[in-house]
Amino acid sequence: MAVLAAALAACAPASDPQSAAPAPASADPPAAAPAQPRVTIGEAGGDTVQRWQAPAVDLGEEKAASVRERAARALKEDRLFEQADAAIPLYLALLQRDPQDRLAKQGLQQAQRRLLQDGHALLAQTERQGDALDRARALAIVALTLSPEDTRVREFQADVERAQRLLGFNRAGEDDLRNDRIGEEGNGAIGNFREALKLAPENSRAHQGLAAAESALIGRAEAAAAASDFQAATRWLASAAKLRDRAPSVDDARARVEAVRHARIGALHDAALRDLTTPAGLKPAGEKLAEVLRIAAPGDAVAAALRVRLELATHYGSFRPRQVFTDAMQDGGRGPQMIVVPHGAFRMGAGDNEPGASDNERPAHYVRFARGFAMSITTVTVDEFRQFVESANARPRATRRGHSIVYDERSGNFARRSGVDWQSDYNGARAAPNSPVMHVSVRDAEAYAKWLSEQTGRHYRLPTEAEFEYALRAGSQGRYPWGDAGTPPEGAGNFTGGNDVSPSGRHWNNAFVGYGDGFWGPAPVASFRANAWGLWDLGGNLSEWVGDCWHASYRRAPADGAAWFNPGCRQRVIRGGSWANSPQQTRAAWRLSQDSDTTSARIGFRLVRGI
Repeated sequence: MAVLAAALAACAPASDPQSAAPAPASADPPAAAPAQPRVTIGEAGGDTVQRWQAPAVDLGEEKAASVRERAARALKEDRLFEQADAAIPLYLALLQRDPQDRLAKQGLQQAQRRLLQDGHALLAQTERQGDALDRARALAIVALTLSPEDTRVREFQADVERAQRLLGFNRAGEDDLRNDRIGEEGNGAIGNFREALKLAPENSRAHQGLAAAESALIGRAEAAAAASDFQAATRWLASAAKLRDRAPSVDDARARVEAVRHARIGALHDAALRDLTTPAGLKPAGEKLAEVLRIAAPGDAVAAALRVRLELATHYGSFRPRQVFTDAMQDGGRGPQMIVVPHGAFRMGAGDNEPGASDNERPAHYVRFARGFAMSITTVTVDEFRQFVESANARPRATRRGHSIVYDERSGNFARRSGVDWQSDYNGARAAPNSPVMHVSVRDAEAYAKWLSEQTGRHYRLPTEAEFEYALRAGSQGRYPWGDAGTPPEGAGNFTGGNDVSPSGRHWNNAFVGYGDGFWGPAPVASFRANAWGLWDLGGNLSEWVGDCWHASYRRAPADGAAWFNPGCRQRVIRGGSWANSPQQTRAAWRLSQDSDTTSARIGFRLVRGI
């Protein structure tokens, strides 16, 4: 009777006490349509509750057995509460007429169990969940109205409410997805699906929603990669990776994005290398490198290699520092061996306190070479100069005037001697083919450079004074080419050594004490150690012509290493010590003015070629 009393009490809204009484037996249902179930809101103990009001049933004089039969048939057909001829309204009407009707009570209990069975089935339904939940909610209200204290009913009601919230989060998430509100920061679709999973951790719809959000983020990443925005692609993939543990789809997408990145970098790399084969290709190649560096991951090997290659191209063209090469000549021969001198900067000239320095070597100043250059490894040899004379039918200065300055063994001095020219040695004898050519003027040297340029199609010239000192120092900054030590290291070069002896037994009056190189006069080229940059005899053997005119100091000297040249100047510059120079004249900063027609057994030359 407790169930019946509760059921009957719940047939009307709690806010209307009069309606709690059963309807009179003679009351008729509305004529227009069968009565529909109604849910009312009432206040009970301060809580807002929903109640079901049963359709009005008029049993008239119908016997109880007949009504029970109709109720049982409705129960079997699963017509539980909606209409007046449904099972629960009929059982309630029987109990209202006879509260002791045991069969009606049993039928009502069966109907209540069926409510819960149908409700749980609706909660498990995956199709048309909205309609199913609406139906389950109606069942829960009926069940709660009939048995408000039943634990199973209360649990079912909580399940319905949870399912409704779950559906709300899933629907909101799906709407967010449709409107591209993925919510990678935790709001939007992702936030809604995560809230759903808090309610039901195994909910497949929410898991599918997260998978769809992950796919959307992957789509954004791949679209960003296609637009070469790999930073954004990385961010989208990182967001996608947070959605599901160890999702292989993210790893696969990351591999695809990296493949796009590598293909883009590879295409830019190849295009930049093609640019570098053209005369004006440095700028577009640099733009491609900038794009590669923008899209490449830190430490990318291809990007690093391209940066190095472009830096080399900027400073060395198609060459590399320390590279040795020769140019082909039109007559089938090869030009002199050249080596690429690294680009860089140095302090040119003598310091204020350098012993033995003169004012014409000052002020010391910094010179920077923005681009490397190639310098002949050795001074030009007699054999190399012979090719020029014979090919160009040249008549060098000493040949034309019939004399030059040689070393005279009898007097121990330098003197003019007739019949001496570029084919002669330091003493006027016939020079060996691999001896450095001497007895040439600066104009002879420039004529050789012009002829070699015509033969090779490349621009050869005398080195500038700055290039010569830069190459001679080879990265050091000492007083001498080898450093600050007062005696050259063994094998450093052909200098005036205290241990050197002339053919007649002479010794130098002013020489490096304790040093001997075995030569009195120039040695064949490359007889000693090369310097740190692979160049021979820059500091000894022969002094060398350079391309500058003489200036009494370095004030206003070019800072870029260019030749300081005044058209028509007569006084030119020689640099580097020789086999017959004093130690003071072997210093790295030493320089000397010479008339442009001078030919001597102490002066030769080498060339520089642009790269």
